[in-house]
Amino acid sequence: MRNFHLPGRSPVYAQNGICATSHPLAAKTAVQMLEAGGNAMDAAIAGAVLLGFCEPQMTGIGGDCFVLFTPPDSDEVRALNGSGRAPAGTDADKLRDKGAVIAPYSADAVTIPGAVDAFCKLSKDWGKLGLKAALAPAIHYAEAGIPVADRVASDWAQAVDNLSGHARDLFLMNGQAPTPGMMFRAPGQAEVLRKIAMEGRAGFYEGEVAEDMVSSLQAAGGPHSLDDFATCACDYTDPIMGGYGGLDLYEHPPNGQGATAILLLNILKHFDIAGMDPWGAERAHIEAEATKLAYDARNRFLSDPDHMTRLDHMTSPDTAEKLAALIDPDKAMPGAVPGAEAVHKDTIYITVVDKDRMCVSLIYSVFHSFGAGIASDKFGVLFQNRGAGFTLEQGHPNTAAPGKRPMHTIIPAMLKKDGKAHMPFGVMGGQYQSTGHARFVTNVTDFGLTPQAAMDAPRCFAEGDVLNVEDGYSEAVKAALTEKGHDVQRSGTAIGGSQAILLREDGVLEAGSDPRKDGCAVGY
Repeated sequence: MRNFHLPGRSPVYAQNGICATSHPLAAKTAVQMLEAGGNAMDAAIAGAVLLGFCEPQMTGIGGDCFVLFTPPDSDEVRALNGSGRAPAGTDADKLRDKGAVIAPYSADAVTIPGAVDAFCKLSKDWGKLGLKAALAPAIHYAEAGIPVADRVASDWAQAVDNLSGHARDLFLMNGQAPTPGMMFRAPGQAEVLRKIAMEGRAGFYEGEVAEDMVSSLQAAGGPHSLDDFATCACDYTDPIMGGYGGLDLYEHPPNGQGATAILLLNILKHFDIAGMDPWGAERAHIEAEATKLAYDARNRFLSDPDHMTRLDHMTSPDTAEKLAALIDPDKAMPGAVPGAEAVHKDTIYITVVDKDRMCVSLIYSVFHSFGAGIASDKFGVLFQNRGAGFTLEQGHPNTAAPGKRPMHTIIPAMLKKDGKAHMPFGVMGGQYQSTGHARFVTNVTDFGLTPQAAMDAPRCFAEGDVLNVEDGYSEAVKAALTEKGHDVQRSGTAIGGSQAILLREDGVLEAGSDPRKDGCAVGY
């Protein structure tokens, strides 16, 4: 139990159903879906789409998603890849002529948005209330408006320069980021959602909306075509699995970075994490070194699943054993080989469990804050810039190419215990997510923390040659890490965010929501 003398959050308990996500309105909306007779999939879709207006810098219908879920009355974990592909007109040679990397705030970085197709398919295959009901709350609030929350306002202000052209008119107020409490509206996107509600995926990927998106991207110099949008399709796939501390960890397979979290935990198994001070220098150092090694493997191997040949290598215990042997407990190694991504990116995560114990773990993003910073001219659809996750290195499995999916940072997760669904969870924060998964799991297993306490705890992250640390670490710990050779720096913002729901053995649901965000857990 937490110390009530100190600021903090209590877990949220419920019996019939619960949602945890990064904005209170989305959590409330998801629970209302459950109360209206919907299931966890209806609730997750409703909450996720609404988050595109609660946190438009983080996500939206111009983005991608990945989903793990268990069907009602089943413990089988299923996966859906809702990430889009590069346009058929993508030409890596022409992109190389423009620079060493794909310009993140350009039409070159815009891959086809995959989330809408995923939501339509999931609603049809697994929902109970239908797409119209799931989209109704988002349509209402996109028109009526949502007061901007504190963390959202802070992120918004830092991303003003990411926006260009028509997007500045839509997402800025008199040229400035909104302040907390100001109302944000997106009536053009509300109209898009109405079309999707009535026509399904065709309302987005064909007809007037698709024509608006394609013409806007072509005007910005993109190679996108109507056929690119019409052929966009999500895929059911098989999750990948690792384990730690008696729990089975299910991750989404590539092109997400879930294999990196499995590798990282496999490396940490070779150290007595439970015997360390949870917030001391020794644990932070070992985790930082394991992160460098696991992310180096990610940056070399991870790609579109149709192009990746080293997945078994990444998840192999033998690989982890060899990498663990490279870690010096007293000395930091140089930063890992940099990947295509160099800074934290933005995303939302939502998890829902319903009365039948269907679990949904859903992550949904436009990548950089406000994605590519480009919005369509008529409807104001904001485009993701997931193409910036490609590399332009010739021969690399993640090299940009027509119809290819880029490496993604966003990963939902699910824990099972003794063969039963135990805890859907997710950790936001761009590159940090794999390390965040490993830290969350070790917090829960090695230190016996509740989901809420596990996410309240301080974080650090080795990123390149820098070890970013939050304020929760003492000066003595920072000094000890410096002595080991780390370039210790205070993280510019709180590192990531997270949500989780524990299915307790007594039948009660216990949820936690990260205080680094504006959200909460809500149950009934």
